[in-house]
Amino acid sequence: MSDEPDAGMRKPDDASPTPLRRGWTTGACATAATKAALIALITGEFPDPVAIILPKGEVPHFPLALESIGDGYAIAGIVKDAGDDPDVTHGATIISTVYPAAPGSGIQFVAGDGVGTVTLPGLPIQPGEAAINPVPRAMMTAICEEICAQYELPADLVITISVPEGEELAKQTWNPRLGIVGGISILGTTGIVHPFSCAAWIHSIHRGIDVSRAAGLTHVLAATGSTSEDAAQAIYDLPDVALLDMGDFAGGLLKYLRVHPIDKLTIAGGFAKLTKLAQGALDLHSARSQVSMEFLADEAEKLGFDQNMRDQILNANTAQEVLEMTLGLGIDLPKSIAEKAKAVALATLKGAPVEVEMIVTDRKGTILARL
Repeated sequence: MSDEPDAGMRKPDDASPTPLRRGWTTGACATAATKAALIALITGEFPDPVAIILPKGEVPHFPLALESIGDGYAIAGIVKDAGDDPDVTHGATIISTVYPAAPGSGIQFVAGDGVGTVTLPGLPIQPGEAAINPVPRAMMTAICEEICAQYELPADLVITISVPEGEELAKQTWNPRLGIVGGISILGTTGIVHPFSCAAWIHSIHRGIDVSRAAGLTHVLAATGSTSEDAAQAIYDLPDVALLDMGDFAGGLLKYLRVHPIDKLTIAGGFAKLTKLAQGALDLHSARSQVSMEFLADEAEKLGFDQNMRDQILNANTAQEVLEMTLGLGIDLPKSIAEKAKAVALATLKGAPVEVEMIVTDRKGTILARL
């Protein structure tokens, strides 16, 4: 979970030469909607736009997309703007329904339609609770207490957060694997979505490890993509909670496991991605690491390539071309890559009690090396 792990982030292309526009988290939108609904519940009028103060002091203004007052309740909705982040919740309407609670009961949070419920331990929210993370809860609580104090009213409220289509959107996120059922999470630590946030993805990996540990799992699978994950799953058939969406962030995975170990880690990935890991790269994205043809040529030479074949590798355009070239000559380069990638993983773990297995696949998911 991230400053939008629920964003269902897609891997970014190479860095854009133009500045990317920031957006607002679901937590910020829920806070603004809650503020508008509570003010309307008390005064009969909706502030539009509605301003909130984010944890770092920024004050964005949100236009309302939905407003309604009924008998003892008020509803406000805000369309989430994720900026230039590839976020599945961009354009979703975050709706808050506020009504008075029993005297002395304080502020209660409820998962409405499209907002998930936590079912597994290991997350910041306890099982059975609405998947509204601690910072958004704190932001909504603070603004409600401030408004109620202003009008000399007790801060005894029920806040129901809903997201139409949220259950469908959640299928494109990590929520099902984290045991969050019924919809998306309401997230955010700063209130701001930074485009292509690496921290968001890494934070989600960490939460996946936390959930796996809390479930008592002794084996997890981290893959660079769905093809390699499927190949490894054909061997192990691990539960969903054991599947970690590592993507390009091998370092984020391994450094967290160094401090929060699990008995066995299987890393599965394509030949090119794991070649980068074998070279020592811990961020495998094309914008931040590249396959070294010289590295591949050196490894192939150790396995029997002559100078002529070395030159062909050095002049190759892609790792795939090198793979096909070496396999065609019976040179087991994937095994060498698996060995070196495993060594890098173990070095990064720095002696943590984690057994590491490396699985290298081709583009079709055929296992080329496993050790």
